[in-house]
Amino acid sequence: MKTKWFFSVLVEITHKFHPQSLKPNPKGTFSIVIPPPNVTGSLHLGHALTNAIEDAITRWYRMKGRTTLWVPGCDHAGIATQVVVEKKLWREQQLTRHDIGREAFIEKIWAWRNEKGDRIYDQLKRLGSSPDWSRVAFTMDPKLCKAVVEAFVRLYDKGYIYRSNRLVNWSCTLRSAISDIEVDKIELPGRTFLTIPGYEKPVEFGVLVSFAYKVDEEDEEIVVATTRIETMLGDTAVAIHPQDPRYKKLHGKFVKHPFSGRRLPIVCDEFVDMNFGTGAVKITPAHDPNDYEVGKRHNLPFITIFNDDGIIVGDSSWEFTGMKRFVCRVKVLERLKEMGLYRNTENHPMVVPMCSRSKDIVEPMIKPQWYVKCDEMAEKAKEAVRSGELKIIPESHTKTWFYWMEGIRDWCISRQLWWGHRIPAYRVTFTNPPENLPEEEIWIVGRTEEEAKQRVQEKYNIPLQDFTLAQDQDVLDTWFSSGLFPFSVFGWPDKTLDLETFYPTSLLETGHDILFFWVARMVFFGQSLLGKLPFREVFLHPIVRDAHGRKMSKSLGNVIDPMDVITGIALEDLHKQLYDSNLDPKEIEKAIAGQKRDYPNGIPECGTDAMRFALCSYMTQGRDINLDILRVQGYRFFCNKLWNAARFALTYLNEAVFEPIQKLTGEEGNMDLWILSRLATTIDSCNNSFESYEFAAATNACYNFWLYELCDIYLESVKPIFASGTEMAKHNAQKTLYTCLEYGLKLISPFMPFISEELFQRLPRADSKVPSICVAPYPEVQDSPWKNEVIEKEFELMNKTAKIIRSARSDYNLPNKTKTEIFIVCSDQGTQDILKKFSNDLCTLAYCSKAVFEETPPSGCAILTITAQCEVHLLLKGLIEVDKEITKLEKKMDQLNGTVSKLNQLISSADYESKVPEEVRANNEEKLTQSEIEIKRIAAAIETLKLM
Repeated sequence: MKTKWFFSVLVEITHKFHPQSLKPNPKGTFSIVIPPPNVTGSLHLGHALTNAIEDAITRWYRMKGRTTLWVPGCDHAGIATQVVVEKKLWREQQLTRHDIGREAFIEKIWAWRNEKGDRIYDQLKRLGSSPDWSRVAFTMDPKLCKAVVEAFVRLYDKGYIYRSNRLVNWSCTLRSAISDIEVDKIELPGRTFLTIPGYEKPVEFGVLVSFAYKVDEEDEEIVVATTRIETMLGDTAVAIHPQDPRYKKLHGKFVKHPFSGRRLPIVCDEFVDMNFGTGAVKITPAHDPNDYEVGKRHNLPFITIFNDDGIIVGDSSWEFTGMKRFVCRVKVLERLKEMGLYRNTENHPMVVPMCSRSKDIVEPMIKPQWYVKCDEMAEKAKEAVRSGELKIIPESHTKTWFYWMEGIRDWCISRQLWWGHRIPAYRVTFTNPPENLPEEEIWIVGRTEEEAKQRVQEKYNIPLQDFTLAQDQDVLDTWFSSGLFPFSVFGWPDKTLDLETFYPTSLLETGHDILFFWVARMVFFGQSLLGKLPFREVFLHPIVRDAHGRKMSKSLGNVIDPMDVITGIALEDLHKQLYDSNLDPKEIEKAIAGQKRDYPNGIPECGTDAMRFALCSYMTQGRDINLDILRVQGYRFFCNKLWNAARFALTYLNEAVFEPIQKLTGEEGNMDLWILSRLATTIDSCNNSFESYEFAAATNACYNFWLYELCDIYLESVKPIFASGTEMAKHNAQKTLYTCLEYGLKLISPFMPFISEELFQRLPRADSKVPSICVAPYPEVQDSPWKNEVIEKEFELMNKTAKIIRSARSDYNLPNKTKTEIFIVCSDQGTQDILKKFSNDLCTLAYCSKAVFEETPPSGCAILTITAQCEVHLLLKGLIEVDKEITKLEKKMDQLNGTVSKLNQLISSADYESKVPEEVRANNEEKLTQSEIEIKRIAAAIETLKLM
């Protein structure tokens, strides 16, 4: 039973993964697109969870008979891909992209993509994913490129896209604006030194530096504080609160900049917190979001002091010109001290914005960029959720949806990269420029350069030879093309049959962390460009964390590659992966220690099915997943149990061909009726769970049915029937067993495609024309009219009795092969009738030779209470050595008393509640309770033995 073999089986039936027909289907259509993973990377456990969920849903709908389509794809990942290829170019040739030029660099990216780009798809196939591989979409494919250009032009023509000069997140290392999602917020407790790209020495952060500005023409000063002292070079004002009594006399005054000599106005603005610091704030409008707004309100100059590389620029008389920004940080502080203007440095907890790609500190910079106007789109998106047209699951995330939409800002879509969708906008240069032409009018947008030229001619009524065009060098934010994904994959803007059949899609499933960055933008574009929502429901899964609840991080050494879970990996090889990564050498030692603690024996081989099943079993809505590898391994053992049980059950089916039971004959045995009733309940539970996206409930139902009901109970109960039962009883057991196997495999198939496919192919099926379990009909409630609450209630009494007897046998150390008699004494006729009805099954499950009713029990029995009206007398006399068993039990009791004593001592300690984690306290309480119960049972057993 090897995953590799199963993989080959699945590959042979991938033609079943695309819709067999695009004609209207009375059962309906289900369509979904994959959240396209970045082409640069390998999958992580978040991807594995996404694909386990989406594949399970897709398989369920496919088996339900719907026209089903799951579209796979990859994102070109503008920044990430460019960084990877730039590093490769430098490593191999010591060249930068600027050395070889844009065209040659793009060729190298395509070569890298063509060589490495399919590995994501190979991994998805290893995960058992069943999308339509014939429709795989890459966001730089010609079809999708056409959609991107069309969307930009249409949105521009509608007034949703415009160009503006304003603050952006700037990465000096990448020399590009980056989106908010690419900015990591690093919390610092205070003074901290960070390693920054391009600097030999670590840079100091987490301090608040105070310095004084001299009030112009007065013998007075005003003290301000900042965490970025170098930005004072771009200060254009000092702000105070208009109601602050300390500075009333300074209203309308100026301070003098110590280096440039500029006169900076003291402005009054209510944004100033009078209780923070000195109550006076330096204002750098060109390099701080809050200061930017103050600058606009007070019409202040905007002075840019950094170039794209983070080098100080400005007046040639500045002594700081040409310095790197964080070198300048030190020099400015030194000069302020020399001039007597420095006042203080103190620890200051703060959040530092860091570029997730380059690990550089993000610098707010004013840049001319392209923006998407979002307020109107956000209103429509809010109304869609408010009206119920768009449903967000779990519903708790609707609060986040409205939060983002209420405070939405326009979206900067320009990126100063070479890899990506080139912006279809052209700068116009006139031979004789029209008078008073504003900057915005110099740009023209067109699907092609020819269309742009035509638009210029029409707009300005000038001939072709009177102007030239130059296309914008920038590319679009990757989220722009991703936002079009639900319809660009179907051929939009062309009116295709795919678009007509599958759009809007039925569902969008993704992580809740990109609700705004991706989900909202798909909604914006779907409503604006097609007049329809791109999907009807959004299901947001939780974040996968490690077993301790920590976010997965390479520096912690707790990141898990799903391929390592599938095939297993030694601890030494986990360490090797750290050395092969881009981790800072200082972080590797910490990461290795984390791996030793979390995976002391490496990661065991778990297989694909076990990993998928485990991830879905964690899916309790609204909670993040704390993934314990040992739990995944537990499901590997479950797979083994399922495999062995099914293979064992197949030996009972002989050479006959079967089909599931449709109607009961009335000849079925008690256990046949019970297991069929439990199967009907499981079918109902699984279907309801899929409909409500309660995946943990579905996996739990499958697990309980297979392990506890079919394997542990029913298979045991039918062994005597196949050994010595009547032909009728055997035949009914065979039909029942076959029904359980076929339906049970179908129920678990969406979660475990490999093992279910292999065992399904081995079933002696009457419907042999069905080529694969993935297109076999999923069990429905109407297919299973066997629900029998009476038999289930009666079984509960019998099973409770069997468990009590087995527990007593364990207390007295009776091995299973040693059969004994039980004498049942009941004062309630109904209870006695039920136990009589199930007497043979009771004996089988309780390892008893005979159940005797209506006789006086002999001496030498242990008396077991079943209910207030029923006792079971378990005959022990002659089967055990009394003195020897008493000694064993007394020794066990002494051990348990010691455990109880230690736990009581620990729990009663003074600092127990404050120092011991809640989870550990709960485990201790449970262990104490169980130990005390066990002591009482052993004491009762000893007293019984003493009477023999």
